[in-house]
Amino acid sequence: MSVVVSAEWLNDRLENNSEKTVVVDTRFDLMDADAGRKTYLEGHIPHAVYLDLNKDLSDKAAKHGGSHPLPDMEMFIAKVGNIGIDHDTTVVVYDQKNDMFAARLWWLLQYAGHEDVHLLDGGFEQWVKAGFSVTTEVPALQAKEFKPVYRENDVADIEEVQEKLQNQSATLIDSRSKERYLGEKEPLYIRAGHIPGAKNFFWKNVLDDKGKWKDDSELEKHFSSLSKDDEIIVSCGSGVSACPNVLALKSAGFRNVKLYPGSFSDWISYEENNVETKEE
Repeated sequence: MSVVVSAEWLNDRLENNSEKTVVVDTRFDLMDADAGRKTYLEGHIPHAVYLDLNKDLSDKAAKHGGSHPLPDMEMFIAKVGNIGIDHDTTVVVYDQKNDMFAARLWWLLQYAGHEDVHLLDGGFEQWVKAGFSVTTEVPALQAKEFKPVYRENDVADIEEVQEKLQNQSATLIDSRSKERYLGEKEPLYIRAGHIPGAKNFFWKNVLDDKGKWKDDSELEKHFSSLSKDDEIIVSCGSGVSACPNVLALKSAGFRNVKLYPGSFSDWISYEENNVETKEE
């Protein structure tokens, strides 16, 4: 089945098979780190638990790796087990709408080898629009043991990015907006522009004009300028908004797709790395 599921599908799943389902709320605000958890406590999808971008899906204490480095995976796996996830669990992740944070958790779980992880199309907003119930009850979940089987070929570090850009053996994508890609606007970092050689595919363009996920054929058309024979490395500012593009590329039939978790924020932390501001 598709990675992206509807509110109707999730509601049916919770009514008929909730004991094998874990729902995760990942709502977050980059400008207000406490907003997501507060919003969760004010109301969320029944049975949903909350995972925080900064505290659970990143390692903000890491010295290198950009502004949202991957979490310590041993700790992440422990948290995954504690909220009731093992390889027999169906996981459904949602955001406020179709935002970037749910895709970050999707990527982490599939990187750790989970085969049954889905995104709720339209997120919490669509759930409410569909008329389904909302609760403030925080669920008590039974801890399970999740044994990771890491897909090491799904991730690229800065040394690999540098090498493959130099020998042109991979295509690098920048998932940020065009104005940030071109260095016309940069609200987060001290340098503006993009990694030299990167092509711009704004992550929100994997959504249609109503903000819902495009289907596989539409995504294939969206990425038609790229070759499925090439290795694709996906970046953004800090490895978060790149994740919707990773999911979209895989849905469109691309198989050799990697995430550069550090992305632009990691790249510019090395003074010797150049930055480009022209279209590529």
